[in-house]
Amino acid sequence: MLKIIIPTIMLLPTTLLSPPKFLWINTTTHSLLIATFSLHLLLPTYYPPKALTPWTGLDQISSPLTVLTCWLLPLMIIASQNHLQHDPLPRKRTFIMTLMAVQPFIILAFSSTELTLFYIAFEATLIPTLILITRWGSQPERLAAGTYLLFYTLISSLPLLIAILHLHTQTGTLHLMTLKLTHHPLTTTWPNLLSSLALLTAFMVKAPLYGLHLWLPKAHVEAPIAGSMLLAALLLKLGGYGIMRVTPLMTPLPTPIHYPFLTLALWGALMTSSICMRQTDLKSLIAYSSVSHMGLVIAASTIQTPWSFSGALILMISHGLTSSMLFCLANTNYERTHSRTLLLMRGLQPMLPLMSAWWLLANLTNMALPPTTNLMAELTIMTALFNWSAPTILLTGTATLLTASYTLFMLLTTQRGPLPTHITSLQNSNTREHLLMTLHMVPLLLLILKPELISGSPM
Repeated sequence: MLKIIIPTIMLLPTTLLSPPKFLWINTTTHSLLIATFSLHLLLPTYYPPKALTPWTGLDQISSPLTVLTCWLLPLMIIASQNHLQHDPLPRKRTFIMTLMAVQPFIILAFSSTELTLFYIAFEATLIPTLILITRWGSQPERLAAGTYLLFYTLISSLPLLIAILHLHTQTGTLHLMTLKLTHHPLTTTWPNLLSSLALLTAFMVKAPLYGLHLWLPKAHVEAPIAGSMLLAALLLKLGGYGIMRVTPLMTPLPTPIHYPFLTLALWGALMTSSICMRQTDLKSLIAYSSVSHMGLVIAASTIQTPWSFSGALILMISHGLTSSMLFCLANTNYERTHSRTLLLMRGLQPMLPLMSAWWLLANLTNMALPPTTNLMAELTIMTALFNWSAPTILLTGTATLLTASYTLFMLLTTQRGPLPTHITSLQNSNTREHLLMTLHMVPLLLLILKPELISGSPM
């Protein structure tokens, strides 16, 4: 574990001490090395977990998410270069250091085997994200977006802290491996029922569950490109991961808690897909699509079958890369047209034909077209939900149909149609942008060759 965390922490002095000319090269190369080195964590593991220390350990659920975290840091640095081009050097250093400060906390949150450490790391990711949104966001509303993010997450995580303390008084331990062995059910009395609800609430807000999702579109729209990638690809996954970690402690999950969350998640997938159909803002559309996909993850994690857990994990990894790539593409358009309104940036295919190819690939992946891991994940989740209760096929089927509709709407609006009259010339796409898209797309295409690496099941 330390061989990932220590190099990640050493990125901070690297950023501070790099000469201005080599700042981007040094930080990108160093973080890419860490990302490449972290790939060995994907190798199969049995009991006990890999990289085991008294407080951290990686099993089949946490290792794919840890590798995703390491993989996305260099991509966030590459994506932000143009955005920070005209900033003074101290601001560039501060920005990169803020990005790097989130990384150790997210790795700790994914790899901790002790609930207190998990809670601390889970909350600590909030501070650098808040700094990114409020300091480097694009519009005056960024302060409101930051406030929404802070208060939604803090208010929902206070019950989580109380529930963790309650669990400790009951069982005498908060170590996940020991908790699995204790036969103290959390489901018999009302206090325990409330405790189960409190344990889940913070993760449901972070994931986000429909109805508790209002902070997400605001934060996404106002955040800089690195902030959007961080939120979509990693911070939402903390919610899904938390649910997958905590629900096995409440076996079987009490029915009064089961149904509302599941209904809201599936209904939310349907509603947010419908909301996407009438969005005028490109970033807002991609943000709402994240709520729709994470709704499936929440529904799958709640029914607690091996298939559903496997599908939820694959969907989290696939969605992390896909939504991050869509935000990068939206950002390349924004940097050229200085607008996120769909009507003002339509018909870009003749102007940027190579970017159009990336748009097509990203949208096909978002639609879960074969042969992508997104399709595998959605089929696994839909099968698990259908076996649990047949009527869920109506909600999941309609949501999938609407996902295809809004994805095609996004592709056709941005790439086809008449070019707006105010666009006379555009800066060409460059190698840095194509490298960024390639680094998103290649893992997605390679993972389908060996999906058991990210399926959470021991090989």
